[in-house]
Amino acid sequence: MNLTQAFRDLVQIGITLTGEQDVETLLERILTEARRFTHAEAGTLFLRDGDLLRFSVVQNDKLAKELGHEEMRRRLQAEPLNLSELSLAGHVALTGDILNLHDTYMIPPDRPYAFDPRSDTRLSYRTQSILVVPLQDPAHNILGVLELINALERGRVVPFDSQYETLVRSLASQAAVALRNARLEDLSFKDALTDVYNRRYFAVRMEEEFKRHCRFGEPLSLTLVDLDHFKEINDRFGHRAGDEALRHVSQLLVKHSRSFSIVTRYGGDEFAIILVNTLKAGGLTYAERIRSVIEQHRFTHAPITVSLGVASLPEDATTVDDLIVAADRALYDAKRLGRNRVAVP
Repeated sequence: MNLTQAFRDLVQIGITLTGEQDVETLLERILTEARRFTHAEAGTLFLRDGDLLRFSVVQNDKLAKELGHEEMRRRLQAEPLNLSELSLAGHVALTGDILNLHDTYMIPPDRPYAFDPRSDTRLSYRTQSILVVPLQDPAHNILGVLELINALERGRVVPFDSQYETLVRSLASQAAVALRNARLEDLSFKDALTDVYNRRYFAVRMEEEFKRHCRFGEPLSLTLVDLDHFKEINDRFGHRAGDEALRHVSQLLVKHSRSFSIVTRYGGDEFAIILVNTLKAGGLTYAERIRSVIEQHRFTHAPITVSLGVASLPEDATTVDDLIVAADRALYDAKRLGRNRVAVP
């Protein structure tokens, strides 16, 4: 890719990033695009949290091929980096400099940064060339660090071309603005009690996913979840206990849902989960797993069960409203048939 074309692409990517509201999707996209530009085999995106840099996104083609994506992520997402300790990402987070190193194992000992090879040793990997760039917004706040690892040329690891430093810094600056905006948007779309998305966000995403379904024919499933006998928890143990139960249920929903499923609080003691690109059979499997997880979980005050309704496009509806009505009807049936069960229209 020549540099002129790369800068043209950068404008388009900037537009795309600015329109992305989901923070997790945004971060994955930033790292993917940066790697594509620079032909990097791997990369890490850190987010700054006070004096810590937390691993937010990790990608590594070589290790993903050897271990699978999930295991690769599990092994690479280590403990946060403390900015008081010498590290490449830490140095960039504190100074705003760019580091473009040809070989991390050849860093002179007098430099104000260092490379820790322990992760390489553990994974039988070699981090050779590395390009480290700050995610810095126009007000010079550094929100995180983008680390690109092992530039590839015809299958061999080569140094990162210095011409791409400006390009990646520009991408990282656009990413920082998009990230800041997404975080602000995130706050207005989050339910204050449970910290999952609220009904407003549910409505926005349902429309988006419905358009995707119409355009590409991707299946879409919706699961509605309602706590059984929730009023009794409030009556017996008080509203604080009820709030705690809702928080715990929402945490279980997030933990046992895929990263691209959208967990929302639909209202009161009801949750709605948008299952993107999921067939009806997959929606049923998911709902049954959630039902079982919550039934087996040890809650603080009393056991809790849930009833679930599952509906899908295109089988059960042709519009967003019809899909919600179908899932709601299935949920009502689950309640009517004795609760703690999954039903379909």
